[in-house]
Order: sequence, then structure tokens, then C-alpha cells
Amino acid sequence: MLPKNKTTTTTTTAPITDAAIKALIAQGVADALAKIEANRTSRNGDDSHDSRTGTEGVVSLTQWFEKIEFVFHISNYIIACQIKFATCTLLSSALTWWNSHVKTVSEIKKLEIKLWNLKVKGTDVLCYNQHFQELALMCSRMFPEESDEVEKYVSGLPDMIQGSVMVSNPKTMQDAIEFATELMD
Repeated sequence: MLPKNKTTTTTTTAPITDAAIKALIAQGVADALAKIEANRTSRNGDDSHDSRTGTEGVVSLTQWFEKIEFVFHISNYIIACQIKFATCTLLSSALTWWNSHVKTVSEIKKLEIKLWNLKVKGTDVLCYNQHFQELALMCSRMFPEESDEVEKYVSGLPDMIQGSVMVSNPKTMQDAIEFATELMD
């Protein structure tokens, strides 16, 4: 037995023709172009690069690249000056991204300098081991080969054990750490 309050509705749709689809597409393109033109005139000719979405963003970014490349071409800037000039023209989310990227790079550089100057304080080789390994993980590009990392590690050890560790010719970081720790105990 069916419930008494249930109603059923049916909707019929007319099939859409190819001509109707083409007309809808043409109307959508025309609306998008009109919107772009309205935005362009509302900015009073300011076509500087900012955050955009969709096709408009691609077109705007391409125009910005072309403008920047043209300035580089006529001014004969060296690469370093090209980067400075281009970053000075960034706006909105592009500028935010650039600033965070530069900050990240400068932070890594600070860590690399800290690692380069790292030495054992007193006889606390365990603290040195931990600090060295933490910094080495964050600054991995400093050591293309493990032997480079071992050499840097040994250079931070106290003079009294540095020679002994080098003579032992450690092949891995683990070997160098174990031998240095053993000598300091």
C-alpha cells in the first residue's frame, strides 16, 4: 500500500541542438570579453601584474612577461639587475610569494653560516653531534657527498681529538660520530 501524501512530478526537457550550443558558447565568450574590457577600462590603463583568475590571469601574466622582457632587451640589464627590476614590479599575491621565498632563502643561508662556524663547546661532543646533524639535515646542499659532511664534522671537533678522528679515516658520518664520542668519553 502506497502512502497517501506522496506526489510525483516529472520534468520534460527539450533536446538542445548544435546551433543552440554554439550560440550559448558564443554568448559566453562575448560576455567574458566584455567583462575583461570593462575591467581594463576601469583600471584607467593600469595593466600592471596582479592576482587574477582563469583566462584573464594567463593573459595578464603573459602581457607582464612580455613587458618585462622588452624592458630588459632595451636596457641591457645584467641578470642581477633584471631580477631586482622584475621583483619591484610585483603586486598582490605575487609580491607576497616573492617575499616569503626570499625570506626562506635568507633563513637557509643563515643556517648554512651557523653550520660552517659550528664547533664543539668545551667537551660537550654530544650536544655538538645533535646540533651538527640538525643543521646538516636543513642544509643538505652544502654536502653533495657524505665525505664532505664528515670532513666538516671533524673540522668542528676540538684540536686534541681532531687528528685522531682524521687518522681513523671514517667513511660515514656514523663512524665519525662514534669515534669522536668514544675519544671524548
